[in-house]
Amino acid sequence: MRRWKTRALIVAVPVAALTIGATMGGAAGGTTVTAQMRGVSGAEAGTVKIVASESNAQVVAYVNLPGAPAGFHGFHIHSKGVCDPTAVDPASGLVVPFFSAAGHLGGADGQTHPGHAGDMPSLLVNENGTAQLRFKTDRVTLAKILDADGSAVIIHAGPDNFANIPVRYSATGPDATTLNTGDSGGRSFCGVLQ
Repeated sequence: MRRWKTRALIVAVPVAALTIGATMGGAAGGTTVTAQMRGVSGAEAGTVKIVASESNAQVVAYVNLPGAPAGFHGFHIHSKGVCDPTAVDPASGLVVPFFSAAGHLGGADGQTHPGHAGDMPSLLVNENGTAQLRFKTDRVTLAKILDADGSAVIIHAGPDNFANIPVRYSATGPDATTLNTGDSGGRSFCGVLQ
């Protein structure tokens, strides 16, 4: 009996993998937009492709992040399609790379983290600097991505906590910075969706 269960498990795993792969295929009638990711120095760091329709988007990221530490990184769509590594934050007067991409997509609509339309799953960077991520979301649509001022993909320096601050750490819950960014740190890589 034990042997049969083991064989059934081995057969079931490839079937599940095939099912997942099939459901992640291109969206029928979708439009593909691509972001060529670049670091602060201007070096190319891979691509993020989004197949978007009027009701959902499928995101596929293939990136090489030279110099990025291994581990999780915040991964978001920001609300303005401008990637200026020398952008200045008008509030502080300081250079903040890619500040030109503005806040997360949906932030102007009153959404907070992790409920922004542009909040995406964290990107896991391997020891060799490469990362791949593929998922489907109904938060992002073609109209939101390609609005009048465009959109950009940002990969942050650190992990995203998705504004998960339990009451045991803070009786008031997440602060404004956490609600805006998920405490994912600086903007390390940027790509305009086109």
